[in-house]
Amino acid sequence: MDKTLIFLAIASALATPSYAQNVVSDNLENDNEKAIEKVEVVGTRSPFGATKTNTPIVELARTISIETALDLKQKGALNLSQTATYMAGVTGESYGYATRVDSVSSRGLSIPRYRDSIQELFGSYNSTRAEVYTMEQVELLKGPASVLYGQGSPGGIVNYVSKTPKLNKGNEVVLSYGSFSRAQLGVDINGSVSGDDKWIGRFVGLYRDSDSQVDHVTDDTHVLMPSLSFMPSDNTTLTLMGLFQDTESDTAAQFIPVEGTLLPLADGTYLPDQDVYTGEPGFNKFDTSSNQITVLGEHYFDDTMSMSFTALWRDGDADYHQAWTAFTGGTRYLNAFVGAPIAPTDTFVPRTFYQADNTFNQQAIDVRLSKQYATGRLEHELLAGVQYQAVETDTNSAYYAGGGALQGDFRYILDLANPVFTGAPDQSVFDAIYRDSPTQEVDDVGFYLSDQIAVENWRFTLGLRHDRVENNTGLIKQDDNQTSYSAGILYRFENGLSPYVSYAESFETVVGLDVNGNQLKPEEGRQYEAGIKWAFSSIPGYVTVAYYDIEISNLPNPNSLPSEAAQQQGITRLDGVEIEGRVTFDEVTAQFAASSMNAEDPNGFALSAQPDSNASLWLNYEPAKLAGLRLGAGLRYVGESVSENASIRYVTPSYTLADLMLAYQFSDDIDVQLNVRNLTDKEYLTSCLTRGDCFPGVRRTINASVTYAF
Repeated sequence: MDKTLIFLAIASALATPSYAQNVVSDNLENDNEKAIEKVEVVGTRSPFGATKTNTPIVELARTISIETALDLKQKGALNLSQTATYMAGVTGESYGYATRVDSVSSRGLSIPRYRDSIQELFGSYNSTRAEVYTMEQVELLKGPASVLYGQGSPGGIVNYVSKTPKLNKGNEVVLSYGSFSRAQLGVDINGSVSGDDKWIGRFVGLYRDSDSQVDHVTDDTHVLMPSLSFMPSDNTTLTLMGLFQDTESDTAAQFIPVEGTLLPLADGTYLPDQDVYTGEPGFNKFDTSSNQITVLGEHYFDDTMSMSFTALWRDGDADYHQAWTAFTGGTRYLNAFVGAPIAPTDTFVPRTFYQADNTFNQQAIDVRLSKQYATGRLEHELLAGVQYQAVETDTNSAYYAGGGALQGDFRYILDLANPVFTGAPDQSVFDAIYRDSPTQEVDDVGFYLSDQIAVENWRFTLGLRHDRVENNTGLIKQDDNQTSYSAGILYRFENGLSPYVSYAESFETVVGLDVNGNQLKPEEGRQYEAGIKWAFSSIPGYVTVAYYDIEISNLPNPNSLPSEAAQQQGITRLDGVEIEGRVTFDEVTAQFAASSMNAEDPNGFALSAQPDSNASLWLNYEPAKLAGLRLGAGLRYVGESVSENASIRYVTPSYTLADLMLAYQFSDDIDVQLNVRNLTDKEYLTSCLTRGDCFPGVRRTINASVTYAF
């Protein structure tokens, strides 16, 4: 890991006292009035957030990272992956520059995406990507979360809170233009639609026309997100929100071979352009659409009891065509296979052609009841909930491996050093191998209970949940029942230090039978976490230091013994340390993060494409003598990652990137901003896989915006 970055992060943390993650307005009772005046709010707690409660995060024995809309704007985050690049132990761009999906990993594991506490995406490549402009903030709850969310990844979840109607919010129009002809218009209109302010409306719209760092790949989209809130009283809010999005694009992931990127070609050279387009113009496309209706409800019965719910209907589809490099072997392998040269250089590769039409449909509801009460000296905040969701996914595809090269047809090979496109196979080829797969159906109902108990300076958290999951693959129907547990203890010292320990579980169903005909068990995850949250109110700031130990069990038999195949004896182990925080010195705000991780799969190999460390530092400067001026600068370090098996080991080197921001507010209504990510235009790889392909990183991106507020 870059020791300079780690030193800067730790020095920033230890040099100053700090304040709690999320909302620090809930300070210790002994804080004096002067200190309270200096407290700032970072994020907003909400029953639709990652924790589903209003409990201050400083009192939770878990680690949560939050990026507000202001944070995202300052850093110039253009997509969901980039919102996570300044979080400790989180990888936002595991597979480089991408347009199909946002790949976010936490603590070495891929994690699911949620909006307003309901999972928003299931299956692969069947819907649109989430747009940053529709988000109020992004939250990452680290570690197993099945007590709150049912089946999912032991790495955690990413949840983004939607922009919803608010009084006195104001309106804005944002015009931006940047690298690769990226032109975007954002509109955010918010205000009362009735004289008594009981009805409030908001409209968020987005239109983008954009090329990308990969030739022929576009990223054009438009989003309509209207919402309407009804507040019949101060105690009740109902919000109806629509989200409609269409995107016309191509896939930026080109699956470039290891030879010529991570490793040299036979002559010792490398590809002249690792962003080379390996698709086929006129054939490639990744066109997606989604429609979503969400209802958010919140009602306070009195000062101690409230109810909230999220209800969601969503569908999505994708028309997906792509040609990519048949990276395993390349031309050298084909030359040996056919016994004669078929191309003049090693930069020629065969291509695989793929077509798919993917769909998904989802209905879900999550109802929560919160009650505060006391039993003797114990003060409770009880959360009880029920969640139901039904999801259908369907993937129908045609896969033309190698484009016929393995059968002696070399018409579609491509020179990666000087691409001359050949055209795609006739549609009849795909029709002949088209596979109409059965629809996959999942029904999940879960009941959960969590109690946050306070006694003097002690905070105890106890939680449990029971899920029943029904899977229907079209060939197999399977029922699973699983109970998950969590617990935590935290102590708040008067000086702002809060040490804690916690335990949490996760599960994920596995459909199928073992060799003895027994139903496979769900994969199970458990995490032990210990850490310190340091909150102080003398100046705004916070720091969290955490150690975690995760074990995932019931994985496939790692040794592949014939008599014990699929007996689920495999175990993955991960452990690591994270530090994360923020502190403000008058005109300067510093956000810092660092992590180190050890992880191995059931075979004892490193987890593929997962960096062993990361670190970041973002500084924001607003000089009082130059009112309206804002300056920002950041460094992001990502450690090396390893992909290996019994015969191959690829090590993708670490890299460090710099970001800049320059902004000026000319008046109350005009604000201009310039962001540069990857300032030096560093060429790097984010990961390489044992199957033989690598993923180039995001090149320098310059984006200028003008915001008109009214």
